[in-house]
Amino acid sequence: MRIVCLSDTHNLGTRLSVPAGDLLLHAGDLTNRGLAGDVDEAACWLRSLPHRHKVVIAGNHDFLFEEQPEWAREKMVGLTYLQDESVDVEGLRIFGSPWQPWFHNWAFNLRRGEPLREVWARIPDNSDMVITHGPPKGILDLCSDGFRAGCEELLPRLRAVRPGLHLFGHIHEGYGAVLQEGTWFVNASNCDLAYRPIQPPVVFDWSRQHGFIPVESP
Repeated sequence: MRIVCLSDTHNLGTRLSVPAGDLLLHAGDLTNRGLAGDVDEAACWLRSLPHRHKVVIAGNHDFLFEEQPEWAREKMVGLTYLQDESVDVEGLRIFGSPWQPWFHNWAFNLRRGEPLREVWARIPDNSDMVITHGPPKGILDLCSDGFRAGCEELLPRLRAVRPGLHLFGHIHEGYGAVLQEGTWFVNASNCDLAYRPIQPPVVFDWSRQHGFIPVESP
């Protein structure tokens, strides 16, 4: 299965060159402000792509998904939207969650510590892939001002679950991919710090026998 990873497209996805594949993943920040029209536009673009499976989570810019979740889900027709839940795609078990440590006054903020620990406890032990909007602390989470914005509570849970791939975005300048202890950590932010959609999608091939093999990675 060929997997194409996106994140932080901010209603600029039509300006991206998205490789062909079987499974398209988007790790949030589909929109700029999460207004209904923004969500419609982003969903329409995703539906136009040829991948037969499309799995999406929200991010801190996607306010509609937090403020009016049922209405937002209705706009995701033809896509699989995950919010603290899992889906099985051709034998690949995927968990998705939009939460991140408090970040200004954006959507899906939680205080560091126990509130986030409770969220990550929901990640099933048998997850092959975990999609969150934000990164774990210390991995592809370095902001331009030197602050590491990742979540301290997320990494221990990932170390326990040991998914083959953890996909996220949120910190545009953290774009990249790194393999640690059997898990590929991928910050797939397509927009750079200036909100230019110039950072390419990240692509993996996956099989039960060989796991995740990078095809196009930073």
